[in-house]
Amino acid sequence: MPEGRVAVTRAEDGTVRIAGPSAGPAFTRAVLDVAGAVLTWPVLGPTGLPAAEIHDVGQAQQWLWALYGDRTATAVDAVASGTPAAELTLPEQPTTALAETAARLALGHWAARWWPTSHLDGIPALEPDVLGLELAALTHECQQLLDEPEELEGLELLEEHLVALDPLIRWRHSAAPPRQLDRVLRLIDDAADNAGLDGEALRRLRSALEQDHRPTATTATPLDIAELFVRQQEFALAAGSGSPRTATGRVIARGSGTNDWCRCPPGFVDAAENAVSWTAYALGAGRRIEVEVVAGVAAPTSGVRLAAEVRVEGSPPNRVPLARRDDVWAGRADLDIAASTTPGIEVGILLPGFDPGPGADDRAAREAVRALARHRLGVAAAPHDSEAAHPDPFLAEIAAAAAVEEDF
Repeated sequence: MPEGRVAVTRAEDGTVRIAGPSAGPAFTRAVLDVAGAVLTWPVLGPTGLPAAEIHDVGQAQQWLWALYGDRTATAVDAVASGTPAAELTLPEQPTTALAETAARLALGHWAARWWPTSHLDGIPALEPDVLGLELAALTHECQQLLDEPEELEGLELLEEHLVALDPLIRWRHSAAPPRQLDRVLRLIDDAADNAGLDGEALRRLRSALEQDHRPTATTATPLDIAELFVRQQEFALAAGSGSPRTATGRVIARGSGTNDWCRCPPGFVDAAENAVSWTAYALGAGRRIEVEVVAGVAAPTSGVRLAAEVRVEGSPPNRVPLARRDDVWAGRADLDIAASTTPGIEVGILLPGFDPGPGADDRAAREAVRALARHRLGVAAAPHDSEAAHPDPFLAEIAAAAAVEEDF
């Protein structure tokens, strides 16, 4: 097996690091909070053992040996006690089931936050309840890694997304269910039993697992996977839809704005690079800008409004509130621009109070994430092809791929 060298180091604040934090923007990293540490995997490229930032070595010792091996656990303990940094040779790929499941759980949390849903790019949304239940199952499977808050988060996921349980049971009784579905349902049943959870849906699950009279390919009723789950919102947005522009002056400039995924919650805005557009008008001696943003699949609560951040010739940003109209966020504002000039305008979008501030232009990284999503959907479209489906796609990806096939 190929092997690689990693460093175990200690920072001034006492944090022990294995290999160090992954480079790249936040949306290219899969992150998992575990007992005493934060683990990070790269989403783009091969996924091996994670980088780790360990803030409580005592807590981390409950899983370090299982994830990295005894030599790494010993090195972490020594470095935390003041021994100079160590360099170790570790496998480039996980060698234990726990390591593989942890990587999958982290990737599932990444998908819940960063999946690039876009009508413009043809990337469908992942059904959140289906993904949530699989994350609950994976959380239960990773108990050795977690402390009480993370374990409770798994139970909260289970309770929050129980609406998808009956459809998953029906899917299990179809002619060709995904190969991980039975294990996901059994983990959900075990997690609920351990926590003392009860309810009609969980009782139906237990009964189905106990009977286990699944039909064969010849006796099963055909199942339309695309219609199996209640889709929270029809994925039928159209670029430029919504109310017409209100300005009637002369157009002096127009362009596309920056769609920085880190500055908005998931699903608020279509993830396409060209989802943000703006037009500047001359209205007599005045100047006005109108901004339109193709909306995503999430419906924000009442009173939540995005904003456009408008810079003219490098000036301090002006915030333009955006209101949602059907499938578009839109807003307009007057600009302080000399009548004789053709302005250089930059427009970005954000949710005030949410965003961490503008970062670097990560267009290439965003396109790589879109390519990854398309690839995973392609694998999900053939979930029974053992070679193509390694590693297994998430159940939500299989459902999304089926929806795409039906649409076309």
